Amino acid sequence: MSDDFIREIINEHNTAGRFDGRVHTRFPPEPNGYLHIGHAKSIFINFTLAKEYGGKCNLRFDDTNPAKEDQEYVDAIKENVRWLGFKWDAEFFASDYYEQLYDWAAQLIKAGKAYVDDLNDAEIREYRGTNAGSRLQAGKGATPPGKNSPFRDRSVAENLDLFARMRAGEFPDGSKTLRAKIDMAHPNLNMRDPVMYRILRATHHRTGDQWCIYPMYDFTHGQSDSLEGITHSICTLEFENHRPLYDWYLNELNLYHPQQIEFARLNLTYTVLSKRRLLTLVKENHVRGWDDPRLPTLAGFRRRGYTPAAIRNFCLKIGVAKTDSRVDLALLEFCLREDLNRSARRLMGVLRPLKIVITNYPADREEFLDAVNNPEDPAAGSRKIPFSRELYIERDDFMENPPKKFFRLSVGAEVRLRYAYFIKCEEAIKDAAGNVVELRCAYDEATRGGDAPDGRKVKGTLHWVSVKHAVAAEARLYDRLFTVENPDGERDNWLNCLNPQSLEIIPEIYAEPAVKELGAAEKFQFERVGYFSVDKDATPQKPVFNLAVTLKDGGAKKDIDRAK
Repeated sequence: MSDDFIREIINEHNTAGRFDGRVHTRFPPEPNGYLHIGHAKSIFINFTLAKEYGGKCNLRFDDTNPAKEDQEYVDAIKENVRWLGFKWDAEFFASDYYEQLYDWAAQLIKAGKAYVDDLNDAEIREYRGTNAGSRLQAGKGATPPGKNSPFRDRSVAENLDLFARMRAGEFPDGSKTLRAKIDMAHPNLNMRDPVMYRILRATHHRTGDQWCIYPMYDFTHGQSDSLEGITHSICTLEFENHRPLYDWYLNELNLYHPQQIEFARLNLTYTVLSKRRLLTLVKENHVRGWDDPRLPTLAGFRRRGYTPAAIRNFCLKIGVAKTDSRVDLALLEFCLREDLNRSARRLMGVLRPLKIVITNYPADREEFLDAVNNPEDPAAGSRKIPFSRELYIERDDFMENPPKKFFRLSVGAEVRLRYAYFIKCEEAIKDAAGNVVELRCAYDEATRGGDAPDGRKVKGTLHWVSVKHAVAAEARLYDRLFTVENPDGERDNWLNCLNPQSLEIIPEIYAEPAVKELGAAEKFQFERVGYFSVDKDATPQKPVFNLAVTLKDGGAKKDIDRAK
């Protein structure tokens, strides 16, 4: 099956006249957490397909579990969909349909297709025949038939009475459920009398305490699609085995019937995308909240400095497949570099400063040098950078005993200062412990902004910041959150794979004065170091910058070694 299989299905429907040629999709998140990069793939698919076919895309919140849902998540989801660059045609909530769903449940009871059960959760799993999950077992011979609940043959009248009393709040939480009456020997476990309603006293973020029974996701999802006139219910592969149940409810209720289509969910290296695991990381303070830049949440990516264009391009590049696979995080990083290379302005900042003194430069002199804002965008213009006798360079750009191909600074070596002059190191000053604390250099005034008049060449070019004009800031350097490619594969040991060096905070770096002009959350490049963004913690008195992505491919801390 090709990566374009969803379009093939839609085109077949259009050719056959199904849905009258309409294409109406929806993005249906559950408001029980923050959206992550996997959701971005679903958002991209649903919204771009609707646009491509001149159709519509709804945003619908499948809010059927008030114990885990919150208005905070609703607001964050809407904000992140907008941030990605998409606009929904209509906004709905599954809770809009609670009364209608209740009536449909009663309709199934009257048809002898649903019953109230007194078995508890553990007993229901036992009677279904296995606790091994809900994967389709047909043809594998691994799942024995289940057995009927002793309450399965209650009369229609008794079931209607009990269901009404469930709604009225007469019974304790978990004491009764409403189940569909399908087939307890069905090879697909989802079809073995699935639960439709459970008793749950929890305040809902929209309906308050109006209800004490709530429909299950499987009983809600298809009917919601039907009510909204959805044509193609596009969802991840884990719902493939739920499709027979999706179809069963719609058929038994004689409702308009959308087509469910499944695609492989996104799996990303060095990352977990399970909501449960992301919640664990947040609640147990392994990260600093849902928008921690190390998390794969859209809020985290946004804070780190990712752009909507980069994420959309990533979703385009990975395509849509029917088979599960794991995408290399490096591809997402590549998409960000590609976008920021075109759009981000260049600045100079020194993360680990080593002071140099240009001994033959007048102590009372300063000058302003021309610097290009973005070599990829001539329209970005230029800026002035202050230059003076005392400068900061990266400590890693000096070595006392350099290897053969070290083209940066050492005693006796000559390099170019970016946009400025050639300098030659003449002496390294050390403290009592033998650490180099300052370099004494000489500059060649004739080399300002260009080559030496005598034709001599240098191989190294260093970034720098004038000590006198430097702006102190905090830098936060981010690495991958996990040390293994597939932390999900570690089962219960996945937290042991957390990278203890995933965040390094440098409390004081030095940057050129132009950083004062940066806007909130603006992305920029510190030359020779990486792409950064302004963090929300920044203040006029103390800028804070997040490392969005390194300049080199690979994504590990070795890629920012020159900044160390």
